[in-house]
Amino acid sequence: MFQMNDNRTVKRGRCSLFASAAALLVLCSLGAFVEIQALPLGPHQVIIQNNQRAKMRDGVQLVADIYRPRTEGKFPVLLQRTPYNRKGDSTNAYALASYGYVVILQDTRGRFDSEGEFYPFKYESLDGYDTVEWAAALAFANGQVGMFGGSYVGATQMLAAMAKPPHLSAIFPYVTASEYYEGWTYQGGALAQWFASSWSSGLVIDTLRRKADANQRPKDWVASLPPDDYTLARLPPTSELAPYFRDWVTHERDDDYWKPWKVSDHYNEMTVKGLHGGGWHDLFLNGSIKNYLGLRDAAATPEARAGQRLLLGPWAHAGTSAEGKIGDVTFGKDAVLDTAKTILEWNDYALKGIKNQFASDAPVRIFVMGDNAWRDEKEFPLARTQYTKYFLHSVKGANSVKGDGVLSVTTPAAEKTDSYAYDPVNPVPTIGGRLCCGGAIPPGPANQQTNESRADVLVFSTPRLEKDLEVTGFINIELYAASSAVDTDFTALLVDVDQTGYARFLTDGIVRARYRNSTAKAEPITPGQVYKYTIDLWATSNVFKAGHQLRLYVSSSNFPRFNRNLNTGEATQGGTRMVTASQTIYHDREHPSAITLPVIPR
Repeated sequence: MFQMNDNRTVKRGRCSLFASAAALLVLCSLGAFVEIQALPLGPHQVIIQNNQRAKMRDGVQLVADIYRPRTEGKFPVLLQRTPYNRKGDSTNAYALASYGYVVILQDTRGRFDSEGEFYPFKYESLDGYDTVEWAAALAFANGQVGMFGGSYVGATQMLAAMAKPPHLSAIFPYVTASEYYEGWTYQGGALAQWFASSWSSGLVIDTLRRKADANQRPKDWVASLPPDDYTLARLPPTSELAPYFRDWVTHERDDDYWKPWKVSDHYNEMTVKGLHGGGWHDLFLNGSIKNYLGLRDAAATPEARAGQRLLLGPWAHAGTSAEGKIGDVTFGKDAVLDTAKTILEWNDYALKGIKNQFASDAPVRIFVMGDNAWRDEKEFPLARTQYTKYFLHSVKGANSVKGDGVLSVTTPAAEKTDSYAYDPVNPVPTIGGRLCCGGAIPPGPANQQTNESRADVLVFSTPRLEKDLEVTGFINIELYAASSAVDTDFTALLVDVDQTGYARFLTDGIVRARYRNSTAKAEPITPGQVYKYTIDLWATSNVFKAGHQLRLYVSSSNFPRFNRNLNTGEATQGGTRMVTASQTIYHDREHPSAITLPVIPR
């Protein structure tokens, strides 16, 4: 269905998926999974209209730049609404316009040149609706609007589609979420602390600049007394620069605060065609898949339901090198996606009716790691999946890689428990994986061997495989466990171990005990009582090669990807008191702890 990048020449100085800003990574306006050569120019000359203002229904004016063909006639609109500076990458906007599109790059409310105050998600539905309809009514627009972009720029599309603007016909949201509690700010009841804090920090930089610029005109304050009390010295504290972060921590349950932005509640109202791009190592992977499945099954019209496509590559929430390197693994040049070309060809299909690869009857394309090859599929998850339980076993104990923990399809009989102490003062450190933003912990696949020596990490491995084993689809664990605490966490992480011992990250998950039944309601646990916990490891596609091992880590922390559970049962907000929890994992006939893998026959 899809074509990968045919021109992998690196163009230095362009904005790739992320750019550095005060040592933080901020998503660029056009974005790409890789830093590639700019899209070649099409047949049309281009006119640029900068600083165009669109008035929202409450009077706030948002600023955009418009790139359009220098040709008589009307054209479809490609709209991007971004908080990351619309000026970040004009090159591809210009090129896309040369193929017969009106390309509009707009700063979202409260960002860069647009008026108003920025608060994530809050204004994007109505502002998206108003902007789409403003764009569709431009004299040179033909009334069809498509949107595109990744991460939060994907959120601006999903939230706009939720508002049902009549002229929004197609979207291309990639590496984005389906809701903003589960899978964006929280997972399994645990705060996605590294992302939530580092992303907010990046946003604060521009907010601070805006407020500083507004107070730096000397004529406005030079006559004030005393001299040391000038307005720049009285900028608001961080709590006012990013009030949403405080709100996120306050609302640690999936309560009414999150409901206005829960996109997944509104699939049945949406009428857009959608190309949904996600990365196996991306922190929004589950949302990308859920958006595809939700619209495929429930969109408001048959055309919209039939118009959904899914593209899943090995990408992380970061740039991909020209050689296809993600994290510390090189998947090859075929892993590179030419994002600008994909934007063009998707909209050629969705807005112009051109019968290209997106007209195929295989709406899903996945990159199968291990084989490092693309494959077209009729559906996701795959209809031929054989869901297979691999049970946890040990005799002497599974603590660290030196233990005797085993994964096998054999059901357990009478077996001893495994135990470990979880001390939040000394949590298991995050090594790569599904992260964003900030360079201290690079996202993507990384070697997990460092954590294998810890006594608070239980390690369960298969014997070395005699033949290749493909695992493609959704993965979960049923874990029977008890704790000495009134609340705690249980984590799981799956790796592919090669003959050298290199343990490549594949997927991970977490469950906060008090949210084991529902993230809408906290239910403390009784110390010492055994509970069944379900840990959602989201999805992957990987061929474990002959001679490799499947390996599962079970523990109680993955920090700073997730905030530490302090084991006290107190709310996250304001919590500082820590206690050590004694954890017991059961895997016997009555408590058959197991990971369920989506095995694909080969």
